[in-house]
Amino acid sequence: QAQFVESGGGSVEPGGSLRLSCAASLSSGSISNMGWHRQAPGNQRKFVADIGRSGRTTYADSVKGRFTISREGTKNTVHLHMNNLKSEDTAVYYCHAVVDPNNTDDYHREWGQGIQVTVSS
Repeated sequence: QAQFVESGGGSVEPGGSLRLSCAASLSSGSISNMGWHRQAPGNQRKFVADIGRSGRTTYADSVKGRFTISREGTKNTVHLHMNNLKSEDTAVYYCHAVVDPNNTDDYHREWGQGIQVTVSS
C-alpha cells in the first residue's frame, strides 16, 4: 500500500488562494498518475485534477483556469495551486496515486486520508 502525506488545507475567504501538497511513497513498485478528487458534504467524491509522470495534466471543468496541478520532477510529490477560490470549492480534498506495487503493469488507484478546504467569508 502507498503511504501519503497531505498538507496545505485550511480556511480562506472567497477569492483567496491555497496550495495543497501530497507526497506518496511505496515500499516497492511504481507510481504513475497522481492527482486530487474532492468530496463536499452530502455529495459524491468528484475528480479535480490529475498529472502523469510525463507532466500531462487533466482538470475538471469547474476548476479550469483557477487550479494548477504540478509535480516535482520524477518525485511522487504533487501540488495543487488553487486560486480565486469560491464557496463551492469547499470540500475534503483527497490525493490519489495510481500504483503498480509489483511492477506487473497491474495498476490501481489508492487514496490519501483527505484534507479539509473551507472557503467562506
